[in-house]
Parts: sequence; structure tokens; C-alpha cells
Amino acid sequence: MKRRELLLRSGILATSIILGCSEVKEEGNMEIYDGEPKINGGEPKVYVIKTDNRREGIEKLLKYFKIEELKGKTVAIKANYNSDDPFPASTHPDTLDAIAKELERVNAKAVLAERSGMGNTAAVLKNRGVFDILARHGFSAVDLEGHNRWVRIEAEHWKRGFLMADIFYESDCVIQTCCLKTHRFGGHFTLSLKNSVGMVARHAEGHDYMKELHTSEYQRYMIAEINIGYSPHVVILDAVQGFSKGGPESGEIINPGVILAGNDRVAVDAVGVAILRLFGTTPEVSNGPIFSQDQIKRAVQLGLGVSEPEEIDVVPVNDDATEICSEISSELVKRS
Repeated sequence: MKRRELLLRSGILATSIILGCSEVKEEGNMEIYDGEPKINGGEPKVYVIKTDNRREGIEKLLKYFKIEELKGKTVAIKANYNSDDPFPASTHPDTLDAIAKELERVNAKAVLAERSGMGNTAAVLKNRGVFDILARHGFSAVDLEGHNRWVRIEAEHWKRGFLMADIFYESDCVIQTCCLKTHRFGGHFTLSLKNSVGMVARHAEGHDYMKELHTSEYQRYMIAEINIGYSPHVVILDAVQGFSKGGPESGEIINPGVILAGNDRVAVDAVGVAILRLFGTTPEVSNGPIFSQDQIKRAVQLGLGVSEPEEIDVVPVNDDATEICSEISSELVKRS
């Protein structure tokens, strides 16, 4: 055995022992190992700031999430770069810049990882300015289309489990930022739970994971199940604008003018759905209690967050957010 191959295999074995993996499987240059679910419901508070200044707004929101504790830690950033389309289809440049600036300030070790669903990931990241933004703060990005190390996590509605990029599974923490959008391809809405799809492999072991997802009658349950693979330090939902219909790459624009932050994905997504309903949205998103929405219902079953809307505390960060926070709280508890 060549020395390089021996070192590689030794490294794989060491990682397997540390993580308690039962097996590391090599498929070409792809390594796949078994992992355990990481389920953490977070706190039921969702902080809301009324602003169109993302840099100032995100700086204020992150103060509620002990960002200083991330000093020296590895941080995986999951943004929303599903397609090569501007905000609200993709993460706004100022949002990414604000997050990266705060991580640089506390000397965190950050990397953004992404797999686009509607376009070439490398081209999307380049055209959306991601590489340049991260480079200004000393960080980098990983194109998951060419990634070679994945964690298999078993889930009820996935035929063979799903493969999550090791970057999200092994990092000290994950920061996610998503947009406010409906989804016309079966997801119904794409907020924090749905944004996690970009952490998962498209194709491996001769199996098309994304085809399985998008053709399944359990698509929305499967979306929620992806989220057992990690627990976020914080989720930032940029709802300065959003798509109330259409989506995910284009749609009918609305202007809520707010940014949300929380670490309970059920609470964050429930608040996001409430905002969509306040501004008028699709029948699929409008029908029934918010907690009867399939993504949210399955996430509750999995223990990913609050179990009922009354548990959610919608907190205005500035006076301008008080009115919409009151409206969101009322919308959350509606039963029809």
C-alpha cells in the first residue's frame, strides 16, 4: 500500500473511531460513514427586528445568541443559494456580509457550504458574490457538488437514509440563514427546515436522493427529517422581502420589512408561515392551523422544537416591530 493511501485510510479510521461510526464506505473518491441524529429543540423565543438595514439588524439580533462563545470554534454557514437569482430567491449580500463580519469579530473559523438545486453551485456562488464576501472576512466556501465526505443518517421516510455533508455534522456549530418564500414544487414553503435540503447529497451510490425527495408523497415529512442531522446555533430569516406565491426562484414580492432570529426551527418556520399568511399567500400555506402544515407537524413529531404555537414567544427587538409581532402572535394560534 502506498504511503499516501495508508495515511488516508488511517485518517478515515481515526475519524470513524472518534465519531463512533460503524463503517466508512468508499465509493470512488466519496467516503460515507454512519452517524446518529442530533436533535435539539432550542429556545422558543423568536426575535424580530423591523429594519431594512441588514448589517445593523443582524448585529443586534446576534447579541441574543452569545456570538462571543464562538471564539476559536468551527462554524458551518448554510445560506440560501438554491439558484442564481437575487434576493429574496437567494441570500442577500448584506445578510451574508453581516454574519461573516460578526464571526470574524469573534475569531471564529467559518466556512460556508452549499449545494444548489437549480443551477451549477460554483457558478451560483460566484455570481451571487459569495466568494468575494467571504474572502473579505478571511473565510471560504465549499461547493458540495464536488464534496467527497458524507454522513448517512437513517430517517423513516427516506428509503436508505439521507447523506448530509460532514461539514455540518462535525462542526462545532451551524449558523443558518434563509429567506421567506413559498415553494411551488411540493414543499409549500421554504424557510429554515426546507433550506436544509442544500446540505444533502444529490446523487451517490447510484441513487438519486433529490429525485426520491421530490417524487415522494412524503416530501414535506422528508424535508423535516433532514433536520435531525444537525442543530443550529441560530437561524436568521431575512424577511425584509419575500415571495408570497411562486418560489423558490421567483414569485410575487411582499415587503414585511423584518428580520427574524431564533434557534428553534419549528418556532422560526411557524413565525415565517404566519407572516406569509398576514400578507396573503397560497391555499396550501393558508389552510388549517399553522402546526398542521406537514413540515412543521413532522418537525414537532421529531422533537425539533416547540410542540404548540402557544409556546412561541415572539419578541420585538425595536419599537417598530411591536405591531407586526402582535399580529404574528395572533396568527400563530388561529385554528382554521
